[in-house]
Formats: sequence, structure tokens, C-alpha cells
Amino acid sequence: MKTVQSKILIAFIIVFFIIGFSTSAKSFFDTSSPDDSEPVTTTQPGMAANPIAVAYPDALQGARAHTLDFVQSFSQKQRDYIIYIFKKGQRFFPTATSILGKYDLPLELQMIPVLESEFDPNAVSHAGAVGYWQFMGELAREYGLKIDGKYDERRNFSRSTTAAARFFRDQMQTFDNKLLLCVASYNCGPGRVQLAIKKSGIPDPSYWDIREYLPLETRKFVMNFVAFNVIAANYEKFLDNTMDFTAPPYISIQPLDNAPGTGNDSCGVRAL
Repeated sequence: MKTVQSKILIAFIIVFFIIGFSTSAKSFFDTSSPDDSEPVTTTQPGMAANPIAVAYPDALQGARAHTLDFVQSFSQKQRDYIIYIFKKGQRFFPTATSILGKYDLPLELQMIPVLESEFDPNAVSHAGAVGYWQFMGELAREYGLKIDGKYDERRNFSRSTTAAARFFRDQMQTFDNKLLLCVASYNCGPGRVQLAIKKSGIPDPSYWDIREYLPLETRKFVMNFVAFNVIAANYEKFLDNTMDFTAPPYISIQPLDNAPGTGNDSCGVRAL
């Protein structure tokens, strides 16, 4: 009888040890986030990672230090407007991301019509720019839009977005795939951005290196562009008022085949 009890006790201890080791090993080696929609950070193997509340799209990671305070203020002061414009944009974001994707462009550019026209096809600027993307007539024709009397393709969302995608494809080549330089050029013109680069005296500058040489309107435009994209990337938390701007940024751990430079890195934001 004692022999049977001893065997049972030994078996129980072995099972308990296996289960305990399995749980401990998972806790130590598992770097997945409790929420799969959030990135994960570790600085040393096995170090516990705290979830970040405010995530930046990959293409805008370099903007975090320059814009986090602005995004926090913008998200609070413009809350009702942001909700209104994102609801309005639900009709347009899928088309925009589809077209931008075909041209292999950052999906963050879907926010440009928010800033330019608030998705109003009849918007006309004081300078004469028209439509969703606020194209001037000459530039619109250069990128394939038809303007003939009352018929104006700048007021057609799909066609004007295709023209905008062609423009940004050219600008991404001109500015070495630096998104915010391209966004700035859309607002003030490529020539003004090139002049700002020259004034900076920096051989290969980022947007943040030249912003002091750009018009105030362009600087506001770029900040709003970043803010809308960060809020889009955190929209559920924005709606729930749970965006935490005090949490430290993550270092995202990726598999080797997704590492930057392998051609598999992504810079898209959620399509609302």
C-alpha cells in the first residue's frame, strides 16, 4: 500500500513540476502583447513589457518626440470635430487606401483630404484650388484630371485621389521617400521645400531639420497631418478616452524576415 501511495505521490510531483516549468517558461520567453493589436517591447530577454497606450504608425515614428504634446492637446481640444470628420471619412478612407496601395504609397496620405477639404467636393480655396484634394488647375491637368466648364474631375474623389497618388509618387522619389517632406511640399510646393533644404545646409535633412525655414501654415499642416494619423492608429482608445501619453515608446520586436530593409516592413495605418 505504501509503495502505491509513494508512486502516486512521485507521479503527482512530476506532473506538478512539468506544469510549473511550462507556465514559468511561457511567462519568461513569451514577448507577445496581451492585446495583439499593440506592439511589444523588451530591452532584455525575459523583461516584462508594459503596453504603450499611444502608438505611432511606422512611417511617423520619427515624429513622436516632436509631436506627442501637440497630439495630446489636439485630441482633447478637437475631440468633437475629430469624431465628426472620421465618421464623414468612412465613405472615403477605403477608396483612398486602395488607390494609395496600388501606387505603393504610405496609407497615412489618406488624411490629406481631411486637411484640405474636409471631404467637401465643392471646396474652393482663396487661391482657386478645387475639390477633395484642392488641386490647382494647372497641376490637376498635369496629373491627368479633366477640367472642362462645369465638368471638373477635381470633384470626383476616385479620380482626384488617383491624381494625388501620382503626384505623391513623384514627390517620394524627389524627397527620398521622406513622407513629411512630401506632405510639406503638397502644402507649400516642392520649390519651397527645396529652398528650405538649401537654407538648412544639411546634406540629407529630415522634415524636422528644415521646418523652421517653412511657412507657418505648412508647419501647422504637417502637425495636423501627424495628429490625425496618430489618432486614427489609436481610434478605439481615443473614443474610450484611454489614450495614455505618459507611457514610454516601444521598441517593436519583429521576426528577421520582417526587419527593416528586407522589403517586408509596413507603414500603413488602419483604414477607418
